[in-house]
Amino acid sequence: MADLLTFENLGNLLMLCFLQAVLGFDNLLYISIESQRAPVAQQRAVRFWGIIVAVALRVILLFVMISLLDSLTDPFFVFNWEGVLTGGVNFATLVFVLGGIFIIYTAVKEISHMLAVDHLDTDVEAKSGKSALTVVMLIVFMNLIFSFDSVLSALAITDVFPVLAIAIILSGLAMLVLADGVTRFLEKNRMYEVLGLFILLIVGVVLLGEAGQAAAHAMHDDTLALRFFGYEVVPMSKTTFYFSVIVLFAVEIIQSGYARKLNAERRAGGGH
Repeated sequence: MADLLTFENLGNLLMLCFLQAVLGFDNLLYISIESQRAPVAQQRAVRFWGIIVAVALRVILLFVMISLLDSLTDPFFVFNWEGVLTGGVNFATLVFVLGGIFIIYTAVKEISHMLAVDHLDTDVEAKSGKSALTVVMLIVFMNLIFSFDSVLSALAITDVFPVLAIAIILSGLAMLVLADGVTRFLEKNRMYEVLGLFILLIVGVVLLGEAGQAAAHAMHDDTLALRFFGYEVVPMSKTTFYFSVIVLFAVEIIQSGYARKLNAERRAGGGH
């Protein structure tokens, strides 16, 4: 126990908490949006148990990855279709591909649903069409997809299991505290829900980009990077991702302010 109470481990813990907070933004956004698909009376319980179960499984995932890191990172298949598809595939590649496709599908489906709805009241009722258990399972599944990237990043900082586990648990507690507030904000500001879905769409693209480099980074071999028609699949940098998110928020805020100004001018003109 005394070996854990070092300045190095404390510094790593603080760094890991910051990392979990940054990487957990999109996860929290997904939880807030998806939980609204459950019956209204059970939405808060869905968020609570979804996060609790997901955090527990994330700690288990961390333990498994530390124990089986070599076998999980080794490529089990290498594409060699010159000029069409080349590169290695490992467990991380599959996780990122499946997670990215699922998130993109979810975002596109929900955006299409919003465009197809004629009345807001109908939309509210339709959102409660999934069972609480189904939504909890989806939240847990996507939490694990999101956490895979954060766990790999955390292992690059330290391999001390208690430090990593504490950082994961603290991030889970933070999500529990913030989830209800984020959901209430989205419910009161429906326009930001559309913005959130577009952010999830970008997250899906980011995960697909990560898939292209997963085997190459694990084996430190650039020849294992996935290439389509000779073009390497390069992941979007975190800086680019968060810059895109900031731009989307800025556009939404400016557009909303401009719309309010136009409405005020129309009302003023109608009064005369």
